[in-house]
Amino acid sequence: MADTSKPPDMPLQIQIDEDVANGQYCNMALVNHTDTEFVLDFIFVQPQQAKARVRSRIVTNPKHMKRLLLAMQDNLQRYEARFGAIVLGEDDGPVH
Repeated sequence: MADTSKPPDMPLQIQIDEDVANGQYCNMALVNHTDTEFVLDFIFVQPQQAKARVRSRIVTNPKHMKRLLLAMQDNLQRYEARFGAIVLGEDDGPVH
């Protein structure tokens, strides 16, 4: 009997719809979690508006969240090495 526990190695082909490829501008993100998943809400806040709309919600597991965090840290370090440090003001820090 053949071993079917591991799928054969094949290249992953990633497709993206045009509306997703255009992206969404967001200037705020909220992160929540349970013991089994993380929820990331990406939000666009317009100046002087009392309401803001969630543009996208991503739900993922803790291991993938850790991989995403490491990938973001790596890319941020490469960005700052090329373009200079990103300086945050006192009001730019994360919300606790």
